[in-house]
Amino acid sequence: MNRKQFIASATAASLISFYPKNLEARAALSKIPSIKPKKLTQGDTIALISPAGFIEKEELDESKSKLESFGFKTVAGNNVLNKTGYLDGSDKERADDVNRAFADENIKAIVCTRGGWGVARMLDLLDYDIIKRNHKIIIGYSDITALLYGIFSQTGLVCYHGPVGISTFNDYSSEIFLDILTKPYSPKYLLCADESDAATNKDYERLIIRSGEATGELVGGNLSIVVSMIGTKYDIDLSGKILFLEEVGEAPYRIDRMLTQLIQAKDLKKCSGIALGVFWKCNGGREDSGITNSFSLQEVLYDRLFPLKIPVVYGLSFGHIKNKMTLPFGIKAKLNVTEQSLKLLESTVLD
Repeated sequence: MNRKQFIASATAASLISFYPKNLEARAALSKIPSIKPKKLTQGDTIALISPAGFIEKEELDESKSKLESFGFKTVAGNNVLNKTGYLDGSDKERADDVNRAFADENIKAIVCTRGGWGVARMLDLLDYDIIKRNHKIIIGYSDITALLYGIFSQTGLVCYHGPVGISTFNDYSSEIFLDILTKPYSPKYLLCADESDAATNKDYERLIIRSGEATGELVGGNLSIVVSMIGTKYDIDLSGKILFLEEVGEAPYRIDRMLTQLIQAKDLKKCSGIALGVFWKCNGGREDSGITNSFSLQEVLYDRLFPLKIPVVYGLSFGHIKNKMTLPFGIKAKLNVTEQSLKLLESTVLD
């Protein structure tokens, strides 16, 4: 065997031995088993933290009052009222509040006070070993999507996409919030709320994009944040999943751009199905966009998602709206497009 043949043979052998192991390692990382936290019970302590934007003291007091009205105790993170520009303190301060809440054995659940922007900046500062050892409920939406992605991708801990502290806890939102977080039974059925604005506001108009049923783990959140996770170590494999998405204040051409990126980067046709919440104030063009002949939101959704040939429905009750479902990240569910409902096929918390 000459030198060139030897090098070629050695290279081929090294590739054969290296790539399967590498692929197996990557596959193992993308399939971390889901871990459920323990249920909330009356008298348990909930920590309020602000991992993104800041809130005022009045908003914190109101958030505490809402949760205490359910029979829970509350405690605020050390840095919850800090202000650094549009952020609630420095990245380290916000991450410290997350780490401290998970480490404190007296705290049973963590409610984020609001969204905004800033979670992605601190994901590398979270102590995922502490989170793995302390399985706790954590809930929020909007920019908190990044926190749910980070924790779920690195630990497998089931997280919850639902109300933040400053949200409106009306009867619909409160009932589902308590049902998901305090009652370890299955199945659970999540049905849409009756929206009085549906007749006059197209944002609420439900749309069957492609009929059918889909079964898979629920993952997703705010569309802008889900797209921003692409290419990071916190991204999630969407194959076989039911992807849920919501958005606020984005013109149709921006929704088009983000969905196109998702389709190209994540091969969305491998999803089991797609459940879209209410895309609040996303209908019509933006005056500053330079676009005067805009597609409607519904036209964009249909154009981008119908060709995927998977069940897709728009208008479920979650997003930047008053009536919010609490959706468990990593729990197996069944999407029924015709009924516009989700059926949770396993318990969402442990007894």
